[in-house]
Amino acid sequence: MKKLLFVFTLLLATNILAQSYQFKITGKINSGKEKTPIEAATIHLERVKDSTVISYTISNDKGYFSLEGKAYHKNLKLFISYVGMNSYSKSISLGEKLNFNLGEIALQEESNLLNEVVIKSRAPITIKKDTLEFNVKSFKTKKDANVEDLLKKLPGVEVDEDGKITVNGKEVNKILVNGKPFFGNDPSITTKNLTKEIIEKVQITDTKSKSEAFAGEKGDANNKTINLTIKKENNKGWFGRISGGTGTDKRFEGATMVNRFDNNQRFSVLASTNNINSPGFSFGEIRKMFGGGNTWIGGNGSFSINGRRFGGGSGIIKSKTAGATYADQYGKGVDVNANYFYSGSNSNDESKSNKEYTLPDRKYFSNSVSRSADENHNHSISTEFDIEIDSTFLINVQPSFVFNKREGSNSRQEESLDENNVLTNNYISNSYAKSEADNFKNTIDLTKKIGSNGSFIKASITNQIDKSDTDETNKSTIEIFGSNPSTEIRDQKSTISNDFNSFNTRITYRYPFISKKLFLDLKYRYQSDERENKEDTYDFNTTTQQYTDFNASLSSDFTYDDISKTPSVELIYKSKKWRFNFETGFVNRTLENNDKLRPNLSLNKEFNNLALDAGFRYRFDSKASIYFDYSLTNRVPNIRQIQPFADVSNPSNIITGNPNLKPTQNHRAYINFNKYNWQAGTGLYLYVSGSKFKNQIISNTTISDEFIRNSTYQNNDGGYDFWGGGSYSKKIKLDSITNLKLRAGSSLSMFKNYNIVNSVKEGAQTTSLTPNVGATLEWNKLVTIESRYDISFSKTKYDVNTNQDQDFTRHTLTLRTKTNFPKKLEWSNDIRYTYNPNVIGFNKSAWFWNATLAYSILKDQGSITLKAYDLLNQNTNAQRRATANYIEDSQSTVLEQYFMLGFSWKFNSLGKKGKIRSYRMHF
Repeated sequence: MKKLLFVFTLLLATNILAQSYQFKITGKINSGKEKTPIEAATIHLERVKDSTVISYTISNDKGYFSLEGKAYHKNLKLFISYVGMNSYSKSISLGEKLNFNLGEIALQEESNLLNEVVIKSRAPITIKKDTLEFNVKSFKTKKDANVEDLLKKLPGVEVDEDGKITVNGKEVNKILVNGKPFFGNDPSITTKNLTKEIIEKVQITDTKSKSEAFAGEKGDANNKTINLTIKKENNKGWFGRISGGTGTDKRFEGATMVNRFDNNQRFSVLASTNNINSPGFSFGEIRKMFGGGNTWIGGNGSFSINGRRFGGGSGIIKSKTAGATYADQYGKGVDVNANYFYSGSNSNDESKSNKEYTLPDRKYFSNSVSRSADENHNHSISTEFDIEIDSTFLINVQPSFVFNKREGSNSRQEESLDENNVLTNNYISNSYAKSEADNFKNTIDLTKKIGSNGSFIKASITNQIDKSDTDETNKSTIEIFGSNPSTEIRDQKSTISNDFNSFNTRITYRYPFISKKLFLDLKYRYQSDERENKEDTYDFNTTTQQYTDFNASLSSDFTYDDISKTPSVELIYKSKKWRFNFETGFVNRTLENNDKLRPNLSLNKEFNNLALDAGFRYRFDSKASIYFDYSLTNRVPNIRQIQPFADVSNPSNIITGNPNLKPTQNHRAYINFNKYNWQAGTGLYLYVSGSKFKNQIISNTTISDEFIRNSTYQNNDGGYDFWGGGSYSKKIKLDSITNLKLRAGSSLSMFKNYNIVNSVKEGAQTTSLTPNVGATLEWNKLVTIESRYDISFSKTKYDVNTNQDQDFTRHTLTLRTKTNFPKKLEWSNDIRYTYNPNVIGFNKSAWFWNATLAYSILKDQGSITLKAYDLLNQNTNAQRRATANYIEDSQSTVLEQYFMLGFSWKFNSLGKKGKIRSYRMHF
């Protein structure tokens, strides 16, 4: 360790002592013909010796630019480029002179006489209308870098520890390869399995649907799409990976992925299995397999990507995944994409919860323990057809099928105690369920462009059919103590059938008042959702030893229709810098419940509401933009809330719907601002949002002396939520081989909820503030050290029981390190420390340390890895939360310490004939 520290210090000192030149180059760029300023021209400075990019920037809306930086070589060359213009170049010699004012520079229009001559831009960054394009050659990475490594080098692009990609604070929700989906648009499969070497350009645009892109509409300003263009010679061949590992405590994992690219035709297959809570090929996992440590698995250990689900269950999970994808182009105007996925899981979980309830006149406590075991099998098939009839008419068809089987058991024990810790009731249940479900969904989009002024007609039809059948048995006992003791024992079997049929159609006609700038959209939407539920429950007959006694109170037979009709009109204005829209609509909604088992509970309700949406976006220059949106929406109550039926399936918590509920109105406003300074390497992102509710649906609960809960729902005014935050980042180039990236941010949330307990309305306002700071040091592509500290403050204030106000604090410290020396050895560590000082009954603090050693063999086509999970054996997920009338401490089963030895082999024949490239792949 001392030798390593000495070498690091020596190299760092050598770079500090090297002579550097702090330069500044300014000027103004005009069009040679019109003499007008050119905005978003790219200015970059290269080292003459090897064409390495030293610094770059873009011109502002008045054509001015300022290029500043530090160089360690005297001889440089300046390049200025803009789409459709001839490039400008100038030699720069640093020495006594470090400040250069180039004055006005006129770019001339390109005038190539030979059509076959193609000039490729050398600029690191090019602005093409609403597209930001990066030249991959300009960004240096390690030799075997994948696309994710490349994205981390691009200015304004962030890849966090969960694999989420953002561009100037806006999330990337789609990644394309040569303009087409790759494995269902799953970003992680694309970014981790394509090598940087085969990529030529990285293009970033606002996310658009196929219909929006075809009609020339603006995309989603708050989401981004990345398109990776592959070099022509690299778009044909095979690549893939096979890996497997076995570990202590019978832990294992294995995965394979094989891909075939042949220009427009692509075919890929994948498969994986493990029992380490890893869904396999999933969004958001970082360096998860063989050589990369571990990523935190959130929630129940599963992920859902573009509607398909991986993993499943909770606790300790054994997952299986298999899939295939196919894409091709037939003729001139037909594109086809097809995907098949199978995901299966077996899970076991045990969770504990301690709650402290506060009533108007007393307190009581509830402790519960639950255990579950589930087996899940899911098959999904999705296809997409793009049929371009001609240059004005596009048809997009997206059918999908899902088949699901699930089987599981659950046991629960819950007890309630009064404020003197005297037991008042005890509830024990054991259940087993087996179900099958089928789903079919199809969407047809029709887009017809009219003329050249931006006019169009769009129509969309979506039909969805769901069907599920469940057989369930339940045995439970509830004991009530005190002055009126009682015991209720249940032994029941239920057959449940649920059918859902949805039909949704939309039509839009756009009329241009001003060509390609000012539009009027006339819209109409019709949606019909029909649900049918039939549940037959039978009690166990001790005489016949069969489930033959029909239990009407636990059975149901009803249909529920939700039909909405929404005509609306929208005014849209868009220019180079501005985009403004205002939409108003009238929502007519009918809710109808037809109860065949209890005709007196049937109901028919009609609601008429106004819907609004308004927003604008303004781009100050090429570095900053602001976005604002306001909306008024209406959310109708669900069937459980509105149906006047007493649900007594849990005798300690009986719930009855309220047929007089009104829809909840939600006034919501959102604003964000982001600015990225290409030259300074700084990024700023700020956002604020809030909602105010009218007729919010809250619970109204009566709790007996034995703490049996009877609940219903009612409308309430006064609820709200508010959230906001921001982040600031700065990248500092310490020298030619050392980079330091600093980040600071914070998030703030405030919300107020109400409920009614024993006729007393209680309001609880919870405010949370979570500041964080982080730093990442990269040295010579050999050492990366990333650290982050988060502290969360949460305060809950009550309107009535002010003596129950709560303050919570949570500390999280994360440290990630990665070293790539000696040459073939990669060592990574992932360390997290959490401290929850307010948690009661569970561990307050824990260290979580994962480490991986990976050694390359077989000419870097294979690797042997040793992975250690939870080295200190302290993994925990204890947490505390507060609501309007209780505080809860909870903890559930987590994956515990194991060690795993693995092997992986990768192959890649993409590229020119006879040339084989290999690179590390991560799934």
